[in-house]
Amino acid sequence: MSWPQVVVLSIVQGLTEFLPVSSSGHLALVSRLFFAGDAGASFTAVTQIGTEVAVLVYFAKDIARIATAWLSGVASALAKTPLPAERKTDYRMGWYVIIGSIPIMIIGVLFQHFIRGDVRNLWVIACAMVGFSLVIAAAEYVGRQQRHAEQLTVKDGFLVGAAQCLALIPGVSRSGATISAGLFLGMDRALAARFGFLLGIPAVFASGLHELPNAFDPVTEGMSATGLQLLVSVVITFVVGYAAISWLLRFVSSHTMYWFVGYRVIAGTTILILLATGALAASS
Repeated sequence: MSWPQVVVLSIVQGLTEFLPVSSSGHLALVSRLFFAGDAGASFTAVTQIGTEVAVLVYFAKDIARIATAWLSGVASALAKTPLPAERKTDYRMGWYVIIGSIPIMIIGVLFQHFIRGDVRNLWVIACAMVGFSLVIAAAEYVGRQQRHAEQLTVKDGFLVGAAQCLALIPGVSRSGATISAGLFLGMDRALAARFGFLLGIPAVFASGLHELPNAFDPVTEGMSATGLQLLVSVVITFVVGYAAISWLLRFVSSHTMYWFVGYRVIAGTTILILLATGALAASS
């Protein structure tokens, strides 16, 4: 992998990881359009560590508060003493993140070979971009957006976590899947986005660390990268990703998801046309 590839793909990853447009789909597309090869699922997983560090930094106060409340809640349960009322919402949120992370951990391990290869076909990516746009639009249309953090339940955590599994298909989008699930469950748009970001932390870190050896020397797919290139990539995705988080949370507080639906349909349709005309190869 060359340095221009590392820089361009890292910027693309940072910009698209948190937007409901699919970062893995954009990485696969950009790497094939401009670099005649697929960056690969392993490189994608490792670069996502940078964006998740951005989540950790951006939500540091929230994460510390939730973690402290969760530990206090566990200690209170063991000691059979009541948990202060002001910590109950954060205590439950900690459990929701843990429970919601289970589905993607299981699915990711069971189908890792399929995820690295077959689904990275551009036909799959383009169809997913267009098809899942309808899901996002439906969620925006029917979502009541009346539920807040203190009203969430274990069922909500599990269902949003299950929806996160769809992000293993390039073209779907992790944030698109989790925000849509949250909207279907009646969450307000800002809460759905925040919960989705928090929910992605365990899964993405686990995936990135698991795929680290393959990013250095991919056995089944993708271009290899040096340790320095991966480090630089993580730094770039952190900086760009942090800016993207800040922008998206401000955007969704006052704008609908239809803006992203329109972009996804246009981008996905364009890819389908390029594939149909032979201007673009479906796989590297």
